[in-house]
Amino acid sequence: MAAVTSLSFAKLTSQSSSDRKLSVSSTHLVSNFDACRFRLNQSCDMIGVRVSTHSSSSRLVVRCMSSSTDVPTVSQTKANFLQAYKRPIPSIYNTVLQELIVQHHLMRYKRTHCYDAVFALGFVTVYDRLMEGYPSDEDREAIFRAYIKALQEEPEQYRSDAQKLEEWARSQTASTLVDFSTKEGDVESILKDISERARTKESFSYSRFFAIGLFRLLELANGTEPTILEKLCAALNIDKRSVDRDLDVYRNLLTKLVQAKELLKEYVEREKKKAEERTGSPTANEAVTKCLGEYQHGGL
Repeated sequence: MAAVTSLSFAKLTSQSSSDRKLSVSSTHLVSNFDACRFRLNQSCDMIGVRVSTHSSSSRLVVRCMSSSTDVPTVSQTKANFLQAYKRPIPSIYNTVLQELIVQHHLMRYKRTHCYDAVFALGFVTVYDRLMEGYPSDEDREAIFRAYIKALQEEPEQYRSDAQKLEEWARSQTASTLVDFSTKEGDVESILKDISERARTKESFSYSRFFAIGLFRLLELANGTEPTILEKLCAALNIDKRSVDRDLDVYRNLLTKLVQAKELLKEYVEREKKKAEERTGSPTANEAVTKCLGEYQHGGL
C-alpha cells in the first residue's frame, strides 16, 4: 500500500486509467496555493475598534493586529491540529489538509488580516468540496473543528457566518446582490464594511478564500457571468484580475482531486477483483477491507 500514499497529481492527465500509477507527492496538490508573504511588525501593534453605522443596528467591528510575540509558528499550528484530531486520515485527504492548513496559517496571522464572513464562506466552501466523499460525516466535521481550533479560531463562527451568507445569497438575484450598498441588513452591512476596509486598505488582506467566498455568493444568486463578478468586485473595491486568477487555481485543484478520487476507486475495484480471483470466496471483501485499513493508516 505504499504506492497509494504517494499519488502524483501532476501525472494524472497524461496516463491512461489502466497504466496510471498511484504515486502522489504532497507538494503538488495544493502547490498552487502560493504561500503568502509572512511579515511581522516587530513592534507592538495596536488593537482598533470601530462601530459600523451602515445599518440601523450598528455592528461592532474589532480589528486585532497581533504583535510578533503572539504569533505561533506553522509547526505549532500543525501540531495543534494533530493533537486535536488523532485518528488516521486517508492520505488523499490528508495531503490536501496539511498543505491547506499551512496556507491558512499564513493568511490568518498576516498582520493586516481581519476575519470576515466572506472569508469564512470561502474556506467552508473549499473544505466541504475537498472533503466531499469522506468515509464518515461525523469524522469530516470533527476534522473541520480540529482544523479551525488549531488556528485559534471558532469553528461555530465559520459555519454560522457561512450559513448566513448562503441563505442571504439564495434570496438574491445577481442585480440585487451587486447593489448591496443601497440596502440595509446584516449581510449588506458586512459587505459595506469589507468595501470600506478594502478601499482604505485598513485591516484588509485579500486572499483566495475571500475570492472563493465571493464566487459562492454569485453561484447561489445565479449570477456567475463575468460581468456580474466584475461589478461585484468594483462594488467591494477588489481587483477582479486577482479574483479570476485565484478562481482558476481553485477549479484546477478541484479537478485534480476528483481525478485522484477516481483513481483510488479504480484501484480499490481492481484489488477487489484480484482478491476474488485468488480466493474465489467471500473473503475477498475482507481482503479489500484490510487493504483500505492499511491505506487509511498510511495517510498520517
